[in-house]
Amino acid sequence: MARRCGRATSRFTGEIHKHAGKIATPVVLLFVCLLSPSVAQAGLYTASDQVILLSPGNVESVLINSTAAIFAEFYASWCGHCIAFSPVYRNLARDIKEWKPAVDLAAIDCAAEENRKFCTAIGIRAYPTIKFFHAYSKADSKGQAFKASSHDVRVLRHRIIDKLENHVEPWPPACPPLEPTSQAEIDSFFETNNVQYLALIFEDTKSYIGREVTLDLLQFENVTVRRVLKTEDGLVTKLGVTEFPSCYLYSPGGNFSRLRVNIEARTFYSYALQRLPGVTRSGKPPPVTTDVSKDKQEPWKPFNRSRVYMADLESTLHYSLRVELAAHTVIKGEALTSLKKYISVLAKYFPGRPVVMNLLKSLNSQLQNQTGNEISYEAVREILNNTAQSPDTALPEGERWVGCQGSQPHLRRYPCGMWTLFHVLTVQAKNTGGTDPQEVLSAMRNYVHSFFGCRACAEHFEIMARESMVEVKTLSIAVLWLWSRHNRVNNRLAGDLSEDPNFPKVQWPSPEMCPACHSVKDNGEHRWSQEQVFPFLMSYFSSSSILTDYLEDESQILAEQREKHASQQQALEAQKRVERKAREALDSMTHPLPSQSTVQDEEEEEEEEEEEGPQDEEDEGNEGAATDEMEGKTLETTPWAKPEMEVGRGRRQAHRKPSIVGLRMRELQEDIVDLDSFVNQHYRAKALQVAASSRVKQRTLQRKEERDPGPAFGLGMEGLQPVEADFELDAGQQRKRLQKRELTGQHFDEEVELSHGGRLMSALSIGFSKVDISLCVILYFLSSMCLLAMCLFFKKRLRLRRGKLALP
Repeated sequence: MARRCGRATSRFTGEIHKHAGKIATPVVLLFVCLLSPSVAQAGLYTASDQVILLSPGNVESVLINSTAAIFAEFYASWCGHCIAFSPVYRNLARDIKEWKPAVDLAAIDCAAEENRKFCTAIGIRAYPTIKFFHAYSKADSKGQAFKASSHDVRVLRHRIIDKLENHVEPWPPACPPLEPTSQAEIDSFFETNNVQYLALIFEDTKSYIGREVTLDLLQFENVTVRRVLKTEDGLVTKLGVTEFPSCYLYSPGGNFSRLRVNIEARTFYSYALQRLPGVTRSGKPPPVTTDVSKDKQEPWKPFNRSRVYMADLESTLHYSLRVELAAHTVIKGEALTSLKKYISVLAKYFPGRPVVMNLLKSLNSQLQNQTGNEISYEAVREILNNTAQSPDTALPEGERWVGCQGSQPHLRRYPCGMWTLFHVLTVQAKNTGGTDPQEVLSAMRNYVHSFFGCRACAEHFEIMARESMVEVKTLSIAVLWLWSRHNRVNNRLAGDLSEDPNFPKVQWPSPEMCPACHSVKDNGEHRWSQEQVFPFLMSYFSSSSILTDYLEDESQILAEQREKHASQQQALEAQKRVERKAREALDSMTHPLPSQSTVQDEEEEEEEEEEEGPQDEEDEGNEGAATDEMEGKTLETTPWAKPEMEVGRGRRQAHRKPSIVGLRMRELQEDIVDLDSFVNQHYRAKALQVAASSRVKQRTLQRKEERDPGPAFGLGMEGLQPVEADFELDAGQQRKRLQKRELTGQHFDEEVELSHGGRLMSALSIGFSKVDISLCVILYFLSSMCLLAMCLFFKKRLRLRRGKLALP
């Protein structure tokens, strides 16, 4: 029996022992059930209990014509005795999980209105009632009564075996023979069976170990179990068997060898036989024997299976904080509270490296100081990536699984890492003197409920927590509670598709890892020795035992973070430049560059230059200072940004078309801007303006002095200097001239706001001065007067001739 002492103890049925005076009674369980109406309304069992939940929709398919023998419990969710029996029934289901192909457990809540009709038809009048339905039961079968007065799982298991042995034909096809074997059958066994091992369990007549182990190995291939009674003298003598029970392995070559186990009991036999080389679970691939799986994306990392690796813990943090949380764009309400508790526990108890701890503390500080009811994940990401560039602060990116790596990329990894992380946190809370026994467990429960990606897993964990987490009263019990629940999950997932063949789901720690953790009760049942399990857990998950192999160096992590931050800043600045160029391009389309001035404008500019000529030298120093000032501002503006004056002039001339006589006007183009060539076009326009201003000086109407003729470009226009000549000027001179042209251009542009007639006059005056235009107007007026006089003269003469012709 489990020893009782001043502190809490445990037995492994997945439950934690109470103090001697705190053993739960049916009344207490009923009270807890009444306080949890949601659980009562949903029934006493869930899908995670490995019990088939019967309903009108599936009751016939489960109980009628089934290939397995079914034991069904009929209960009422309000029944206190049913509530007290439910933990026993759950433990029984977990205990005989490996028997499922031949035996299965079911349950139905007769208190539910939809189930009452079926319960009445079966003849249920008291609760709880368990009935046995043999394989291939008929439609009118009401089952056989099954005595379940005992709350001892061992007694119930033995009664199930008795029912199977007395099973009427037909026998459940998946159920192996349970009767004792003989020497004659053993001698000819390998002639008709193609297996690697024949396990012979020698026992007394009243022992159930042989039959239990036979059913425990039902789902495994390459091994067959048979029981041999001690009365089989010939075989007992041949092998020299002196201990009962004991197990011997018989191979096809005719060799016998004893199976060595720590304790001669059912649990140890089953575990040892399931781990024999070549023995695999039915339907599962064999374990990968090579160092690297052919389907794996990365090389296999050799590791010590009896140690915890920091690489797994940091990989878990990375996936949890950067991948799983990222699925929530905005975190608010209950989820935000869960996140705060989770990060708080990590900042307090995570035994990480200094750079990781600095980041966790920074994140915790930011979250705790957050006053709103929600936070965006983007804000969390900035802290995780240390965008503020706090010194010695980083969380390594990427996953480097070591102890949690799987034989295939989709096996183990993050779930294994999450379990390991919370085991470490519970142990650290105990070692560092935490005050709240449920602090870590509550944070784990809330995180899993709010964020864990596998929602079915989250529901199963919530069910376990709701059942018994309230029983955790000390930090020691918190460590044991999480361990026992982890083993319960291992039991439920054993044989599942998610099970890695290289890392089967077993009750941990195994007898090889911790022999002292396992013991047996007086009746031969397995029990966990809590006195040994607790110190083993405290040592295994201690921060001093964590290995740092395969970790990236801290300096390299910080260097990569700085490099990433710098590249992100460069990308951000480049994006801002593109956006700024796009905005300026849009402004340029709204206010295009001014077209070339007409000849009249050039003449007005020429006259202004002639008047201002004496001042050019005086202003040269000021222009040089202005040039220097503009050079200082070059880095602050883009190459294609317009000066303020030029932009203003461009706005006034936005709708102005060049009017040149004899030349075809270009059609307006669509407002499409090539950002790549816009800068070059802008500088070319600048150069044309400088060239145009210089041409005005060179032409000067040829009246004051003769100039060398240049190439003609059109009627009435003097030769123009090539544009390339302007680029030979010194850069400083170009800027001076550009500034001066902008100032003078602004002045004469304000004086040439022409009406429609004025623009026509400007078009007709190409190549002529104002004097020429005046002479032309006078001549035109005189010629008009002459024509008018001639018209009057000839009209008068015509009248006189008509008068003479009319006389007789």
